Amino acid sequence: MAAAIGQLVIVGGGSAGWMAAAGLAAGLGLGKGGGPSITLVESEDIGIVGVGEATIPPIRQFNSQIGVDEAAFLKATQGSFKLGIEFVGWGTEANRYFHPFGSYGADFDAVPLHHWWLRERALGDDTPLDAYSMAWGMASRGRFAHPTRDPKLVQSTFDYAYHFDAMLYGRFLRAHAERLGVTRLEGRVVSVERNGEAGDVTAILLGDGRRVEGELFVDCSGFRGLLIEDAMQAGYEEWTRWLPCDRALAVPCALQGDAAFTPYTRSTAHAAGWQWRIPLQNRIGNGYVYSSAHISDDEAARTLLAHLDGPPLADPRPLRFTTGRRKAAWKGNVVAIGLAAGFMEPLESTSIHLIQTAITRLLALFPDRDFSPLVRDEYNSITETEWTRIRDFLILHYHLNSRCDAPLWRDCAAMEIPESLAHRIAHFKAFGRLVTPGFELFQNHNWLAVHIGQGNIPERFDPLVEQRRQVPAAARLASLRRVIAEAADAMPSHREYVAANCKAPG
Repeated sequence: MAAAIGQLVIVGGGSAGWMAAAGLAAGLGLGKGGGPSITLVESEDIGIVGVGEATIPPIRQFNSQIGVDEAAFLKATQGSFKLGIEFVGWGTEANRYFHPFGSYGADFDAVPLHHWWLRERALGDDTPLDAYSMAWGMASRGRFAHPTRDPKLVQSTFDYAYHFDAMLYGRFLRAHAERLGVTRLEGRVVSVERNGEAGDVTAILLGDGRRVEGELFVDCSGFRGLLIEDAMQAGYEEWTRWLPCDRALAVPCALQGDAAFTPYTRSTAHAAGWQWRIPLQNRIGNGYVYSSAHISDDEAARTLLAHLDGPPLADPRPLRFTTGRRKAAWKGNVVAIGLAAGFMEPLESTSIHLIQTAITRLLALFPDRDFSPLVRDEYNSITETEWTRIRDFLILHYHLNSRCDAPLWRDCAAMEIPESLAHRIAHFKAFGRLVTPGFELFQNHNWLAVHIGQGNIPERFDPLVEQRRQVPAAARLASLRRVIAEAADAMPSHREYVAANCKAPG
């Protein structure tokens, strides 16, 4: 029987490093008489990317599992609530739609609701699909309240996530992880020692001469991939032929008035990319993700600054990246998490989620000192599947556009896409049915939002609709719209809810 891991070393801090530290400490029972020693090495001289300030609902589960109180977390990170993402200018220059967290209304028949909506649309009803989303009913009114647990009520049909300052989240998790028993070392890694026979990492050397030994190493060193790439040479699979944006500029601006404190993220398409808008309690986070082949850095900065809601609070901060993933997220005794594992542009707020799932996966497949290839191969296989399916969902946004105003959008509409995605698009266009290759992060209602929102309107609705003429669909849909509106109108504003439950000091 192989011996248990006794020394775990995390290289790099920020959100990825401290999420890994807190998640692994909690999952391995550190501080409760179990688990290996966990040491995190980071240098304050190395900048943190920190562009991810918007999340998706599973982060609530992560915070709960590591013992974090929601109100305390939001107070410490200037956090706010998020009900989904509004997309502006993505299908055409003029259109806008909402990708909600949660389902569209509540199914009132065996046939999914959107097929009844398609039938009414064919009969002349121009009500947008958004009108059947409780999340949009709240978001469009600037309202928020926690969902009810009563499945009979429409207030149970939505979900939520958070906006927060990623750097403050890292600090918050550092304090939490240290309480769980994680040891932090300040220092810059200058070299990596490896076992000459097996090639595994045995220790890292710091600039002041300290040597940190370990048996399992978690690489959270960012784009560089200090361990997974520099030392282990895992290789990188890039996806720029499908996701052409390769740069971003980030800048905060002033939050002016409660109307600007929206409980949702906004993504606005521009000629050479798209701009994010993320409202926190103390400011708005903004950024322009763009293709350097289609716009200069200076012009991108001018575009970003021209579309802020308030005065900028800093100069735009540049970021360069290549969308893609490591060919092996786990190689030898090194597991890459966060940007060290790859980069998925933040269009659907998946950056922090991919950190979370990597931690969960590592705990589920935690190794002994023998580092069985079976364990590594399973981890890498699941990781590849997860990343690839999220990639396809992002490509969907770019490919499903009918903009004619700029080369980037014309190129994306005409590009050859992965066969797996082409099949899903064609099937929805022909039948309005949402086919899936299996379990994935984004579910049917997520794909439905983008298909409909960006103009991939099915040519027909489900034939079962015509077989079920006894269903009073028009009346049910009208009732659903009314109930959603009444429920949303009865809720407090987003600002009022935050002020009453999780207002940050100052």
